[in-house]
Amino acid sequence: MICRTMKIKLPADNELAPSIAEAFDRVASTHPTGAVPPIYRTMSYNAEFFHGIKLAVEAVHFCDGALTRAQHEMIASWVSAINRCRY
Repeated sequence: MICRTMKIKLPADNELAPSIAEAFDRVASTHPTGAVPPIYRTMSYNAEFFHGIKLAVEAVHFCDGALTRAQHEMIASWVSAINRCRY
């Protein structure tokens, strides 16, 4: 199998739609690093898509259910490592 890396240009803060800029401010204020994870920037070209994905991630990935948030993060990290993805 051939694995190719795809480069996505991440938008600068001044290129974001106002609703996304506000969401990024909220994400950065609650994120442990104080920054917006790059994966969010890759989805920010379409505001409707971004907000839908963000809601789904918060409802499924960032909550405790059958798996704890820590377990979700460990699985996501493992899958990213397998795929050689830094996100």
